[in-house]
Amino acid sequence: MSILGVESVVFGVADIAEHTRFWTDFGLPLEAAGDDETVFRLASGSTLVLRRHGDARLPSPDPFPGDGLKETVWGVDTAENLDRIATSLAGEVAVTRDADGTVHAVCPDGQPIALRVWAKKTFTSEASPVNTPASHPRFNQHRIWRRKAIPKTINHVVFFSPDYVGSFEFYERHLGFRYVDHSKGVGIFARASGTYEHHSIFWVNCDLPIAPDHFKFMHIAFGMDDIDEVMLGANIMDRKGWKNETMNSSGGISRHRISSAIYYYCDMPGHAGEAEYHADTDYLDDNWIPRAWDFRFGSLLWSNNAPPIFRGDDIPWDMTFDADRRSFEPFRKSHPGKQPVGGNLADITQDDEHAI
Repeated sequence: MSILGVESVVFGVADIAEHTRFWTDFGLPLEAAGDDETVFRLASGSTLVLRRHGDARLPSPDPFPGDGLKETVWGVDTAENLDRIATSLAGEVAVTRDADGTVHAVCPDGQPIALRVWAKKTFTSEASPVNTPASHPRFNQHRIWRRKAIPKTINHVVFFSPDYVGSFEFYERHLGFRYVDHSKGVGIFARASGTYEHHSIFWVNCDLPIAPDHFKFMHIAFGMDDIDEVMLGANIMDRKGWKNETMNSSGGISRHRISSAIYYYCDMPGHAGEAEYHADTDYLDDNWIPRAWDFRFGSLLWSNNAPPIFRGDDIPWDMTFDADRRSFEPFRKSHPGKQPVGGNLADITQDDEHAI
């Protein structure tokens, strides 16, 4: 079976007009807008759909209160593989199927998902070669000068999970997702088998002090061509009045160490979660060996104004290869639910949220 990535994300919101304005300013190409639904379509063919709370097409019951991403639709390469996944899911959870063949289910952690056959589009990225003092691949030429930020792909989605190890293993068991990295006690990164981006989904531990005690959407990341496009997008969003309220704690534009990605987060209206510009991430295949990290090293930022827990001379280089998944054992749950966390994890505060 081969899942090609996020085909669509479906948001439930109270104010469609305000969310439409946000995503238009963010740079998503608008396909259709109306009183009850707005659709944006990216170069990869992925769509972001806005629907009003109470719309019959949204999952019922609602997976969590308020605005946010209510259903993730994964794109499958063939009808045969979609049938295999549907059969596998039906052995553990209830499965329904629309007239167009789209499969719907709810994961044990409470996440509504859908799957459908997807003809993912190819597209062209444009980035300038990078000069260094000893190497000059961009010789006698100027860098690309960008006038707007245009997200090309949906790289990944992130959710809080009451049992993050169990959430990953469900995806692995039925959807064929690959284990990539484990930020110990914080969450697991996993990659859809038909993609190469470092991760397609990340589950964050609900036991953390920053987390709710139930499944909830956290953020969504969009692939950009380079750091210039991320910086331009950040400036445009700021100029349009969209703020990153926790910029001082997240470090503004910075880089995730665990995936190498340059990023910038922006708060969606209605406390719906965060939108992330995302560039220069690691790309992987099945030769990758999963790693387990101390969360302080794996999440460390460039930024001088990163939270104190992620700075200083005592940040451990605590990374081990983890093909045997030994790191999972302390965090397995036979009875999912909010539990106290130990050690430095208990010191994480709301100000540290973007660092995970």
